[in-house]
Amino acid sequence: MRFFLFIFSGIFVGLYLSWPGLVIPKNWKCFSDILAKSAEDKISLKAIMEVSPSYLLKGQNKNKASKIRIVADACFR
Repeated sequence: MRFFLFIFSGIFVGLYLSWPGLVIPKNWKCFSDILAKSAEDKISLKAIMEVSPSYLLKGQNKNKASKIRIVADACFR
């Protein structure tokens, strides 16, 4: 039981250090708005500005995890 508590607290602390705005409800609304707009092909300027130029220039296939990271960086930092 202590092992699971240790693991979950480590995951939470790691996510909080990466994205400090993770616990603010307003940021979750931003996250859901960007996801909804991206489904309609209306990407937010805030999300576009978070994308690094090297990410765009590489031209590799973008997987789901990298897309979620970009949106999370836009809203939770």
